[in-house]
This record gives sequence, C-alpha cells and structure tokens, in this order.
Amino acid sequence: MKSHPFSEVVTDVTAKFTKIKASDYQGQGQYKIIDQGKGPVAGYTDDASLVNGQLLPVVVFGDHTRALKYVDEPIALGADGAKALRVNSDLASARYVYYYLRSVQIKDAGYSRHFKFLKEVEIPIPFKDGAPDFDDQIRIAHLLGKVEELIAQRKHHLQQLDDLLKSVFLEMFGDPVKNERQWKTQPFSRVGKFISGGTPSKSRDDYWVGKYPWVSPKDMKAPRIFDSEDHISDKVFDETSLKRIPPGHLLIVVRGMILAHSFPIAVNMVDVAINQDMKAIKLNDSLRVDYVFHCLSALKRQILKLFTTAGHGTKKFDSDVMEKLQVPVPPLDIQDDFISIADKVEVLKSRYRQSLTDLEAVYGALSQQAFKGGLDLSRVASPAASIEEEKPVAAAIPAPITTPAFELPETNLLLPALLDRTQLAPLLRFWLEAYRMQSGNVAFSVELFIVAAQTRLGELHPDNDFEWAASNYEIIKAWAFEALAAGALTQTFDDDGNRIQLRAAEQRLA
Repeated sequence: MKSHPFSEVVTDVTAKFTKIKASDYQGQGQYKIIDQGKGPVAGYTDDASLVNGQLLPVVVFGDHTRALKYVDEPIALGADGAKALRVNSDLASARYVYYYLRSVQIKDAGYSRHFKFLKEVEIPIPFKDGAPDFDDQIRIAHLLGKVEELIAQRKHHLQQLDDLLKSVFLEMFGDPVKNERQWKTQPFSRVGKFISGGTPSKSRDDYWVGKYPWVSPKDMKAPRIFDSEDHISDKVFDETSLKRIPPGHLLIVVRGMILAHSFPIAVNMVDVAINQDMKAIKLNDSLRVDYVFHCLSALKRQILKLFTTAGHGTKKFDSDVMEKLQVPVPPLDIQDDFISIADKVEVLKSRYRQSLTDLEAVYGALSQQAFKGGLDLSRVASPAASIEEEKPVAAAIPAPITTPAFELPETNLLLPALLDRTQLAPLLRFWLEAYRMQSGNVAFSVELFIVAAQTRLGELHPDNDFEWAASNYEIIKAWAFEALAAGALTQTFDDDGNRIQLRAAEQRLA
C-alpha cells in the first residue's frame, strides 16, 4: 500500500455539471438527479442538456451531509452541497476510492461544509511491481460490495416484517384513528399508571457505576430496550425517588426536541430507570402492552399534530394531549391473538437484527483490514468479466443445452408462510404458477420446483431453517390436478423415458 494525498487521486469536477434546483426536480423522467441527500435518487429530469455523461464514473459527496454515492450512469447533479469527484483512472479504481472514503470518519461540523475535511484525507493505493494494483482494488471493492448487499438485504427483511405486522394490525383492529370496528375507547391519560423519571446527581460518582440501564430519549432507537448508554447503581433507588421499572412497561418520550419529528416508543425487557423527559406506563388489565405499542405506532401522525409547544419551541406530550388522544380497547382475546403473531414476527426480527449486527461488524473489520493491506485477496474471486469482454469467447463455444433458470418472484405471501406453516399453501401455489409460466416446453418436475423454491427461500431469508415436509408434496399434487383440469397443464408421453410427463399448455394470445 502507498498513501497518496487526496488531490493526487481525486479531482473536483462539480463545475462541469449544470446544477438543478430542488424546485425543478420531477417525480419521474429519463435521467436521475443525484444530490447530497441520504436517498440514492433525489428526483428526475428529461432535460439532456443538464446531464454530463462524459466524466463517469464519479463519486458524489454531500458537502453538508457527508453522504457518499458511487455513480456510473449519466446523471444530473442537484444544487447546493453536491460535489462531483472524478478519480484518477491511472492511479485508482473509482469504486475502490468510493469504498475507502466511506470508511473514513469525517468530522461532523453540523450544517457547515465538510469538503475541506475530506481533502485532508490520504488514500492508500495497493501497488504491485511498482505500479497500482488494479486487480486488488477491484477485489476489495467487490468484496465490500457483496457484504453491503447482504446488509441491505437484512434491512429490507426487517422492513418487510414491520410492514407485515402493520398489515396484520390493521386487518385485525382497523384504523385506530377512524375506529371503524367501533371498539370502546379510552383517553390515553387513563390507559394505566404513569411513572416519572429523573436524573441522579452528577456529582455522585457512585450513582453512575452500576448495572441498571438509565434510559433517556437518545436510547429510544429500537422497539425493545435491553440496555442504554448510561447505567446507575442500586444506591440511586435506595437514596433518591427514582423508580426501578420492571420489564413490560411502555416507555414514551414526553418532552424534547425529538418530538418535533418523531414519537419514540418502546417496551423495556429488563429493569431500567428513565430520565425526566420520559414516562413509563404500567397498563391497565384491559390492555396488552404490545397491542398499545402498535396502536400508538398507527396513531403517530395524529399524535405529532396534537403535541403542544413549551419554551424555545420544545414539544411536549402533556396531560391535555393525552386526554385528547383516544385509544381503542378491543377484547383481550383479540389482543392476545395479535400478540401471538407479533411474538413470532419478533423471533424472526431478533434473528435478522443479530445477523445485521454481525454483518456490520464483519464489514467494518474487512474494511479496516482491506485498506491496511491485511487481507489475503488471493482467496477473493474477481468479479466476472464484462459482457463486452466475454463476447468473443462466448461466440467460439457452442451453447450447452440447459433447463431454464426459474425466478420465483418475491411476494407478500412469503413472510406469513415462514411464521405459520399452515399459510404455506398460498405461497406454493403462487410460485407453482410462476414456475409453470416460465417452464416453456420443459417437462414439469417436482424436484426442480422444490430446488427452485428452497433456493429462493435461501436467497430471501437465509437465516430461516425451512424444512420440507410431506404435506408440501400434497399441496403440489393438488395444484397439479387442478391445473390439469383447467387445461393449464397437459399430459404427454415421453417415449425415451417410457413415462407420462406434465407440460405447461401453450400460452395463446386473446
């Protein structure tokens, strides 16, 4: 590795782009607009004169946000704060430099400009025999990209599970704002016993050395609280009025700037204490904590509108707001049915969260080692050659005869089937139909379908140990008989194999 100043590796080519004001962004169009925001695409334009496709690839840096994006297609650049950076192709791969810059901790200067800090960075470049080693650069970028894909996949799975629970909640209880099911309601101020928090004396060092999480709004980042940034000792509960809160309480934030844009809620899974900007609620016997948690999530938009304003613009969730907020109270047996489903979803979420944590740790470790030259890259496969490079070779080799590659699509039927095997039939029927539509004149094969289904399950949910049961074959058999009766499958005789085969009926255009 050889370290090079930023200016030797990267050139600021922002001036060669015509920037587009946010007011001119379109919701759709031929070209993407990339700006300094966190999202991958800010908007679209159809104006080709605003697009510079001659400098690709570029790295886009958010001067205010510190966001980094790799771009290898013609784009337009958003106004204010977006920097387009071109990498010296004689020295480094643009994707390699992009991943290295992502690994650098750039000083947070608020909404000030950050490019001045980025320009101070030195970039390590792999060298071999006195020249830049592009092969190693490409391997490093490819490896980190693959781990990044897995991280994105886990986040997508977690979002799918959240969406599933929201859908189940609305299906079972309806919209709590409209309360179409006419459940009896209760003001939020009367849903249970409210416990206030506080801050132990900062001058008592013995108060701040202990095992009990002291939860403040900054710790309310997950729906389940197992720990916090700060901890307190037993002495606090003995010598002050601060309460020890047993597991199973609903934790809410009642005051602070965070309420201007969010309403954090959580359930504590261990004994905790809370600070003065929060409340813990021991719910009445008519309400289950997980039901109320999801009910408040569904009511968030309404809650944010109800907040009152204290001094300096600080929002608060006070008794007046709590009295106005009506919470539907369905029968306990229906709440319990929902919780049974939510518990199964939480088991899956817990596994995905742990997997996500592990992958992020792996990414961090690989990144550090890679840019220090500490990885054995001989064991990392190079990305496949480009299509253009493969064309001459491919033309010289006769194409083998293969069965078609079946792509079983993603569907909302998948998560319910993973949670409850009695919901597997709709998923298999959906995939069987997709399999049939793609099979062409290839004979229908139960074995090929099972391999395709298990492969797809492994791709979409690699942490789920799906076991194939005998009853699954019965689902396939029932579908096949129905498809034959409907004319979607036909029977033919295989002379070579001396057996009857099933094939997809020809698709005729109306």
